[in-house]
Amino acid sequence: MALLKKLSCFTFRVGGVQVPVFHLFETVTGKYMFDANANTFLKLNERSYQALLNYRNSNFEQVEPEIQNLFDSGFLAEKQDFEMIHPMSDSLQHNLSRSVGSITLQVTQNCNLRCSYCAYSGSYLHRVHTNKRMKKEVALKAIKFLIEHSVDSPIINIGFYGGEPLLEMDLIKACVAYAREQSAGKELTFNLTTNATLITDETLEFLSSNDFNLTISLDGDEVAHDRNRVFAVNNKGSFQTIMDNIENIKNKTPDYVDKVMFNAVIDPNSDFSCSTNFFSNYETVKDFAVMASDIASSYKKSESLINDSFIKMYNYEVFKLFLYKFDKLKKNDVSKLVMESFDQIQENVHNRLRISFYDVKKDHHSGPCVPGVQRLFVNADGALYPCERVSEASSVMRIGHIDTGFELDNIRNILNIGTITEKECKECWAFRYCTSCAMAADDISEFSAAKKLSICNKVKENTESLFKDYCVLRELGYDFDKEKV
Repeated sequence: MALLKKLSCFTFRVGGVQVPVFHLFETVTGKYMFDANANTFLKLNERSYQALLNYRNSNFEQVEPEIQNLFDSGFLAEKQDFEMIHPMSDSLQHNLSRSVGSITLQVTQNCNLRCSYCAYSGSYLHRVHTNKRMKKEVALKAIKFLIEHSVDSPIINIGFYGGEPLLEMDLIKACVAYAREQSAGKELTFNLTTNATLITDETLEFLSSNDFNLTISLDGDEVAHDRNRVFAVNNKGSFQTIMDNIENIKNKTPDYVDKVMFNAVIDPNSDFSCSTNFFSNYETVKDFAVMASDIASSYKKSESLINDSFIKMYNYEVFKLFLYKFDKLKKNDVSKLVMESFDQIQENVHNRLRISFYDVKKDHHSGPCVPGVQRLFVNADGALYPCERVSEASSVMRIGHIDTGFELDNIRNILNIGTITEKECKECWAFRYCTSCAMAADDISEFSAAKKLSICNKVKENTESLFKDYCVLRELGYDFDKEKV
């Protein structure tokens, strides 16, 4: 345990004295401490747990024997402060010049549907549908920009985004042809997200012959889907049109089915059990993979409310997922919509616990990606953004233009967004498990510390929930190092 004393520590000062950062929580299997310094969990008996509560509540002055035992074992250690800077900052310019791996083109800002929760529906700040289309010269220049900045990337990906990208099929075809001509020596992949209402036989042939990874937006059964996803021309639901086109995919290109998946945006006011049953049992869709996502909250004008029955049903399906992991249920008995819940525990808790931090002088909370390198987004005018989820109206999230290149200062500010809340972040036990990126602080014309901090409680609640699930599963004997598919 003496080795723990060498690990980097999150500390803050109370009355001029440095104190450690830790978090206490309880599960059905016991009481635990997460020591942010040691990056580990410790199961506690009742006396030690109470002693830690007393220690924390006394401003870290009440050192009972149990606390001294933890000190002696290497826990609750103290360490000098560190500089809040992202570890990728030093290599940022090099990676932007040579390691860009993907680009997403906003080929149109128009759509033939009007989905109530869409980022361009009018329910979000500064974002609406327009008739703007990406010109061919802009699209080809963006692809050339990707190739020129991907020298060290053996695989590059080009994605097509809208609005509804299939409104611009001729442009997409031109982009694919140009990319194949220009990308000699690299593995080239394509992806496209669509509402699937415009997939003709000709379109299907093109997508399948070019091996597109195709994501179809489908929210559930007819009631759940048509509640939010309607045609712009007549306000009628799009469900049946999509079902017809999916049947056509299965009949005309059966070998292409493995490249097609669904993205289900889950309305928290819908019947979760109906959506679960639909994706598992409805003949047209039951053999496809499904990814579930929430209604986007960033830039939203009003908060989405979640009903209690939805939460209970969702948690019940997660419980069934855990039973499946212990071979108490079959995979088909578990909702496809919660399968990624376990991946979050595996990736965001178990895999991070393996990381040790020795005498770190520079550090930054988790959450930010490397802007421009991982999910570069090009809007219809050629402006560059970290990803398609940020607002194109935001001046602080803009990271350049295909004509002028990357704006390194803006990218560095986005990557190091933790500096605007440095004090609070250094005091936070969830530092290494944070999910906040610059989008959480985006106030369109500036980054707002208050806005960033406003979501911290939610981030910590979600992190604690993952911690609890992880500890319970480990306590019951689950081996995360032998995860099955």
